[in-house]
Amino acid sequence: MARHHICIVFAAALILFVVSAKKSGDVTELQIGVKHKPESCTIQAHKGDRIKVHYRGSLTNGEVFDSSFERGDPIEFELGTGQVIKGWDQGLLGMCVGEKRKLKIPAKLGYGAQGSPPRIPGGATLIFDTELVSVNGKSSDGDAGSEL
Repeated sequence: MARHHICIVFAAALILFVVSAKKSGDVTELQIGVKHKPESCTIQAHKGDRIKVHYRGSLTNGEVFDSSFERGDPIEFELGTGQVIKGWDQGLLGMCVGEKRKLKIPAKLGYGAQGSPPRIPGGATLIFDTELVSVNGKSSDGDAGSEL
């Protein structure tokens, strides 16, 4: 009888653990949500393009670990060349200048099991609110950005 009771308690605890893990917001694959897409999409980001992106990065508990929006300084990098985490190299492809996306990035496409201490724990799912500012120095109106 006691053994049966222990099995039931263990099973209930296991179910609770699985349900709470699902609620935490962790993902196993990259999820891309388009929050805003401009009516006209004349400039898109492709592999090898030099892009500028505003972002707000947070953990699944809502804690923001970094934000270019608050600094007023978007990050600039070459897309698809490993200069940023894999989730960004994949999640920003095909994005239009002026488009806003929410990326949910699993640890394997982010900072992995080691994380990025002290702000990002190992195995963390990352959530990024992103906005593509320019591609190869061109903003949404087709003018060159401040680089010139």
